[in-house]
Amino acid sequence: MADTLYLSLWYPNLRLEALPDKLIAVLGAFASHGGEAKVYSATVWPVSWNETPVFERIYGRMAGLVEPGQVPGADPRLAVEEATELLHEDYAYEFQIGWNLWELEMGSAGPQIADAAAESDQDGGEPAKLDARWARGPKLVSVTGYGPLFDEGAYEQDGHIRIDFGSDAPFLEEDADLDVVGTRHVEENVRQLVELTAGVEKASGATARLLWSELGESLAKRLAARLQRFSS
Repeated sequence: MADTLYLSLWYPNLRLEALPDKLIAVLGAFASHGGEAKVYSATVWPVSWNETPVFERIYGRMAGLVEPGQVPGADPRLAVEEATELLHEDYAYEFQIGWNLWELEMGSAGPQIADAAAESDQDGGEPAKLDARWARGPKLVSVTGYGPLFDEGAYEQDGHIRIDFGSDAPFLEEDADLDVVGTRHVEENVRQLVELTAGVEKASGATARLLWSELGESLAKRLAARLQRFSS
């Protein structure tokens, strides 16, 4: 079962005025660990997640405003500076940035195979095998900096900065029959995750970090069990 994966970072005696520099450091570390150098979007949330954003900008739509050959988006410093002009203790500052991972794509041979699989399953026959291939591409990751009063002090549990990686499927692919190639890609994703985790901690000066999932299950234990099933 897929779960949502997070990385929480804490800093000792962090002043609100220092939060922008920490966010710039975290976002800037992505380019060295399989990520993109530009920020896709910035959103500022007041008080709690239930409120309407007071600032929102999608830099990824600015492709027509950049020089030929340049990547759409905003430099982390620019995005953070624009968002944190509204610097308040009860605000949260969310940024999206691209991070490249290997993922298994099903049904890449076209709709005919998918239709054949559905018809075979409905007829009670052997299910047709969908074509699948591994592809490496960017997925959007959210990086959020918390003001100390946002959502009743959510930073105490979620971290001064929290990275939301989305589904943990690329690090496990529990629904796929992994061969040697698939195992190599999953291991590469995991290695990249470990390197990014260490990279953002070092770049931003975090003194505590926690990689955790929404369901509370250990990614390391699930991964070990997954690879053990493949090797047995």
